[in-house]
Amino acid sequence: MVHSELTAITDRIQERSQVSREVYLSRLKKDAGFGRLTHLSCGNIAHGVAGCSKSEQQQMLKPDTKNYGIISAYNDVLSAHQPYQHFPTLLKKTFETLGATSQFAGGVPAMCDGVTQGQVGMELSLFSRDLIAQAVAIALSHQTFDGALMLGICDKIVPGLIIGGLHFGHLPIVMVPGGPMHSG
Repeated sequence: MVHSELTAITDRIQERSQVSREVYLSRLKKDAGFGRLTHLSCGNIAHGVAGCSKSEQQQMLKPDTKNYGIISAYNDVLSAHQPYQHFPTLLKKTFETLGATSQFAGGVPAMCDGVTQGQVGMELSLFSRDLIAQAVAIALSHQTFDGALMLGICDKIVPGLIIGGLHFGHLPIVMVPGGPMHSG
């Protein structure tokens, strides 16, 4: 049995968010048909696959091939992100063995308040979450992906990746763990 106060709070949230939720759900229904390159014009397709190898291009243009976007917060400054350095290449090879394709859709800015602690940059920590969400939205805006993989660790980065990904609620999105962080 759900506590009456929890039910009242849930009801208020649903009531307050009804209009924005309807807009979001409507957009999801409209966007559900995107993901395959077939809805794009020839010029859009040419740009979308131009950076890929010839074999990737041929695979991507097959009607049933799935194409996944990879978004990474990897950089050389954050030790927790070091495992991600080679992930895009490994993921691309893995997708290829499965008859699918993937493209590195974008890198998002990633900072660590542990590194910036006591520095002016620390003031950007919470702001970075919104910037990451915007970067994810830009990376997925091509509407050429059937899903996305998010590579990121940190209490600011992961929420930013999720917030940006939720704009594309019609796509399956997987958070990819980086594995253990090496000390030192």
